[in-house]
Amino acid sequence: METKEKNFENDIEARLLAQGYRKGSMATYDKQRAIDMPVLVEFIQATQPKMWQRYQNVYGDKAEKQLYTIFQQNVEQNGLVSVLRYGVKDRGMELRFAYFAPASNLNLDLVERYNKNILTCTRQFAYSTQNSNTIDVVLSLNGIPIVALELKNQLTGQSVDNAKRQFMYDRDEKEFCFRFNNRFLVYFAVDLYEVAMTTHLQGDKTYFLPFNQGSNGAGNVGDGGNPECKDGYATSYLWERVLSPEMLLSILQRYISKQEEETIVLENGVKRKKKSVKLIFPRYHQLDVVEKLIADTRKTKEGRNYLLQHSAGSGKSNEIAWLTYRLASLHDEEDKEMFQSVFVITDRRVLNKQLQNTILGFDHYEGQIATITDSDNSSVLKDAINDRKRIIITTLHRFPLIYKELDNHRGKQFAIIVDEAHSSQSGKSAEKLKAALADTDEALREWAEIEGVTPYKMDDMERLSELLTQGQHKNQYFYAFTATPKPKTLLTFGEWDGEKYDAFHHYSMRQAIDEGFILDVLKYYTTIETAYRVTKTITDNPEFEEPPATKAVKAFHDNHEFVIEQKMALVTEKIRE
Repeated sequence: METKEKNFENDIEARLLAQGYRKGSMATYDKQRAIDMPVLVEFIQATQPKMWQRYQNVYGDKAEKQLYTIFQQNVEQNGLVSVLRYGVKDRGMELRFAYFAPASNLNLDLVERYNKNILTCTRQFAYSTQNSNTIDVVLSLNGIPIVALELKNQLTGQSVDNAKRQFMYDRDEKEFCFRFNNRFLVYFAVDLYEVAMTTHLQGDKTYFLPFNQGSNGAGNVGDGGNPECKDGYATSYLWERVLSPEMLLSILQRYISKQEEETIVLENGVKRKKKSVKLIFPRYHQLDVVEKLIADTRKTKEGRNYLLQHSAGSGKSNEIAWLTYRLASLHDEEDKEMFQSVFVITDRRVLNKQLQNTILGFDHYEGQIATITDSDNSSVLKDAINDRKRIIITTLHRFPLIYKELDNHRGKQFAIIVDEAHSSQSGKSAEKLKAALADTDEALREWAEIEGVTPYKMDDMERLSELLTQGQHKNQYFYAFTATPKPKTLLTFGEWDGEKYDAFHHYSMRQAIDEGFILDVLKYYTTIETAYRVTKTITDNPEFEEPPATKAVKAFHDNHEFVIEQKMALVTEKIRE
């Protein structure tokens, strides 16, 4: 039985090594400091030789010791994610501990440094100075352990739940390497059929999220779990795609983020604000939808619409934030910047505020984002567009007020992310949005070709305004999110699959229920007939005592028949519709 389990580990290791990982070793790993300093120094020498020489000139034979000291000081102050992304400064010397993929391939020096990252895969990782425990597989970046995998095999009588319990009860969260945002950034519990993950070990309070594709594959309607895989394991996507060198580095660069949450708790009868910090690692469907949208957008030569039908519980705010930042720096296949600005649009002010907080919570450069609040004049939106702000967050109702006052957008493209898309998004405000961001010259040229006239004869401003509000503009890409699209929403943003209009990507209600993010209301609903029988049984059978609440309801009904009739009429009409 042990051999079968080892084969599972062997297959994973073999695939990771084939993708570019180096076989790791415990020989030079420092358990006390939870780092492989020789590997880290090797990376720095290969990518920053002049800076490392300067560092050695300053610190001499203590250079490596000082390197660890400044590294750890910054990790404790800012967290490992920040140190990996931005490096450190020491006496005016800047050092990087990882290089990420540049937005384009124009800077060959950055591309070369990115390719020199050292990713290692280590089996039976002995992490502790206190005991002889080992982790099945550990992935490290330039000597820094960042991913832990506990692998279980149903053929040995164990499952993903055993892996979870191992992380919760056999891994002491007080160990140096397990401290929050200090070394390991994500912990995967894996078996032959399912994957779960967490970013924070907290003993029996550790909270694992499902990291499955869905029963019909990522982006398709289905339940939880994973589809069968004839040529491998149902969980092969984890190491085949998510943990591939390119994707893992992309997740570290663009996805994983530290977020603060504030909740109200009741302590001794007094309400208090409680702040908590979380490290957000994308769930599989979140990673899948953003990556598929980016890949499809990058190869598309002119504007198109994408409908994303994601249920409540999908983590839509984070999806929108990740997509926003990816689109803002996206380059096409010719390494040209695709969008002048990315708009995040809602038609509800409360949602707009929530999205602003989520998007602003991600790392960004000062002045990159313009947020249009309820107290701002509409001219603030006009100035943000004309000033070519990279990301603009606003509500839909602002556009009718400024759409005629904007600069010409000749040759400029825009990405428009629509939150809670429904039929109103194709109404008058949405028409003005299209007109505001239209490439007027291109629209006139197309109209002239259709009508057989020359563009300069088009001097009727009302006709021009009407023209700009219609159809799909080549310079506009729409990304519309909704949980329950109406027929008009499907027609506006969906794509024709040969039989019907459908969404580009799904995270279904069935999957959200199966994964525990929303409740299945159909489990708890009661038909009118059943309710009537229960009530009648209570009335006719003295064995059942009528509760005070029922008496109160009956009294209300008897004394306020008109109110009840009105409510029933409303419910009936809603069901009929």
